[in-house]
Amino acid sequence: MLDTIRIRRAKPDDTNTITAFNTAMALETEHRHLDQARLRDGVRSILSHPEYGFYIIAEHSSPDVIQPIGQLMITFEWSDWRNGVFWWIQSVYVVPDQRGRGVYQAMHQYILAQSSEDQRVCGIRLYVARDNQRAHTAYQRVGLFRSPYELYEQDFVLGPQTFKRETRHHHDN
Repeated sequence: MLDTIRIRRAKPDDTNTITAFNTAMALETEHRHLDQARLRDGVRSILSHPEYGFYIIAEHSSPDVIQPIGQLMITFEWSDWRNGVFWWIQSVYVVPDQRGRGVYQAMHQYILAQSSEDQRVCGIRLYVARDNQRAHTAYQRVGLFRSPYELYEQDFVLGPQTFKRETRHHHDN
């Protein structure tokens, strides 16, 4: 029997996995150490309030074990221009040793299928770090296009953040 990628909606039992994946993603992409209690409460909130959105989980399924290997979150944005709802893809994470193996593509296909069943959905959007070329490539491969818009924000919880790559400093002695 072949190993497969299985996609499903997250449930409250997935709180620890989602919290761990979000912790790893924030450290990897933004070099942020998230407050674990706040993060866990945030994950629990969306899992218990479907009006906020939902998570999906990608699992590696083999005859011996089912292992979570990825996630993404969908939140909702109303569009008066379209009289419909955009699904925003957020909190995308694939464990490092599974990247490049079609995990994101499988999650995206699942989201496309789910959204096509809801007449209110008028499109899918996401944001991505400008310098994350691997993610840009993955998103373009599934049919997403670069938007003409830039993202601006005022973050009342985590505050402003300057995103810098880690660099080594050399000092002359």
